[in-house]
Amino acid sequence: MRIGLVTLVSLLIWEGLFSQSKMMTMSGDLIIFHAGSLSVPMKEIAAAFKKNYPGVNVLLEPAGSVECTRKITDLKRPCDIIASSDYKVIDKMLVPQYADWNIQFASNEMCIVYTEKSRYREIINANNWYGILQKSDVAFGRADPNSDPCGYRSVMTMQLAEQYYKKPGLVSTLTEKDQNYIRPKEVDLLALLETNSVDYIFLYRSVAVQHQLQYLVLPDQINLKNPEFNDLYAGASVAINGKVPGEKVNMTGEAMVYGVTMLKDAPNKIAALKFLEFLLSPDKGMKIMIRNGQPSVIPMPNPKYDILPRSLKLFVREP
Repeated sequence: MRIGLVTLVSLLIWEGLFSQSKMMTMSGDLIIFHAGSLSVPMKEIAAAFKKNYPGVNVLLEPAGSVECTRKITDLKRPCDIIASSDYKVIDKMLVPQYADWNIQFASNEMCIVYTEKSRYREIINANNWYGILQKSDVAFGRADPNSDPCGYRSVMTMQLAEQYYKKPGLVSTLTEKDQNYIRPKEVDLLALLETNSVDYIFLYRSVAVQHQLQYLVLPDQINLKNPEFNDLYAGASVAINGKVPGEKVNMTGEAMVYGVTMLKDAPNKIAALKFLEFLLSPDKGMKIMIRNGQPSVIPMPNPKYDILPRSLKLFVREP
């Protein structure tokens, strides 16, 4: 009995030392391309991850989600992890050639963001915002649909608003106005707003929360937030540039869900897998996401459940 106890203690000590050694020896660059709307939480998550794995150099590169995929498909840039503000971007542009699977992990919603200097801010509300944006003395910005899901979601919001408010021609009126204030990704729009170049921007609610900006909450029928309205959202669609020149990919409206994957040829697979475990854990990465205004959708059914790494199956459900 005594020998067994000694052996058990020795094994526990060895396992502890092995785990600690593994933690300390994990090293190298970890390259993460991610949606601009993930910039704030990703910085916090990377800093928290690095405390546990100080040998890993986390390299964060924010951009529009579609632009992120093109860095892989067109520019052949090395990358370990890509996190998109629309999981369908990964499914349509990376799976199966560049990635095997895709995990849905967070949500968001569209809103109209402004500052204390925005014209008509005192009277804008959920019933008149589209009229205020049309005023000649008001300028508004939005993201480029071909670079960023926030861009095509802005157009989808307009399409849904045209139906919801029964305003024929609203989409063409809004999309033809202020085209000089279209930017590659949603966070680029913040500079326009902060310098008073525009009065309003179409933006994710989480980014407004993170930057302590004022925002108008839109009805669930148009804000792409509520899965109960997915049938309604599906009536909105935007064609964006595809994988190759001249190709178009049709993006259909759906309650917004973020997706994340590890690339097939990830240069640092060990660190990438460990980071994904950290990101998706409810008491670690997802706790930071929620604090930054991006609710968790974990666990969601995953059609690639059988081929997911075992440690990541904790964060999904079988379809």
